[in-house]
Amino acid sequence: MKWYCFHVETMRPINEIPVQIGDEDRALAREMIDRIGDKWTLLIIATLGQSEQMRFTELRDSIEGVSQKMLTKTLRQLERDGLISRKVYPVVPPKVEYRLTPLGHSLLALVTGICSWVSTHLPEIEEARRAFALNE
Repeated sequence: MKWYCFHVETMRPINEIPVQIGDEDRALAREMIDRIGDKWTLLIIATLGQSEQMRFTELRDSIEGVSQKMLTKTLRQLERDGLISRKVYPVVPPKVEYRLTPLGHSLLALVTGICSWVSTHLPEIEEARRAFALNE
């Protein structure tokens, strides 16, 4: 599988983008592209971007279709990558809040752009899908 990035008006495989990075950094770059491209990551970043902080149950209730297991896994990955922070309050029952870090906010700008693109082009996408279904 090849990953493609937009680079100076051309689409080129990520391996061919002239960036001076080593193999280890290239592997991390691929991992981050996978993470950012994951639907739960995009939805979590977008949801946290609408609020200063959110509790786990608020996030789960705000993101339709996400399971508790998948939300937990994705939140841990995002925390590990420095995109969100997690604050645990020493109370019973435990209270945990999540918020975007400055790095997460920089990703939010891109996620917002993707969401805007989808919203703008939804009628065209729906029409293309209808035309495709007719030709199958």
